[in-house]
Amino acid sequence: VQLVESGGGLVEAGGSLRLSCRASGMITSVFNPATLAWYRQAPGKQRDLVARLASGGTLEYADSVKGRFTISRDNSRKTIYLQMNSMKPEDTAIYYCNIVDVRGINYWGQGTQVTVWGQGTQVSVSP
Repeated sequence: VQLVESGGGLVEAGGSLRLSCRASGMITSVFNPATLAWYRQAPGKQRDLVARLASGGTLEYADSVKGRFTISRDNSRKTIYLQMNSMKPEDTAIYYCNIVDVRGINYWGQGTQVTVWGQGTQVSVSP
């Protein structure tokens, strides 16, 4: 099983991004009842929960993203989404998708970088 993430990138403050995470190789009977989540880790900080969606529909969001981010799932595509709106520079982090199946086994994506720039943001460019 491999969780394949996409959708990260560079966005201006106030803008939007949508992250996707496809569970490649996971059978439907494992994906459908699983709890799905997105975490993020900023430089020098621990990995924190952003949003969680249980199979029964129970939702949980970090206070910092409530009203701006939305987690959703498409069972037919075995894919998790994170819609991020009204983004802020403090949303800059590596975002990881996570699946916990009914046996308690954890699966993690490889991480995708999200960078939100605003006025005063320092940008470095490498050749």
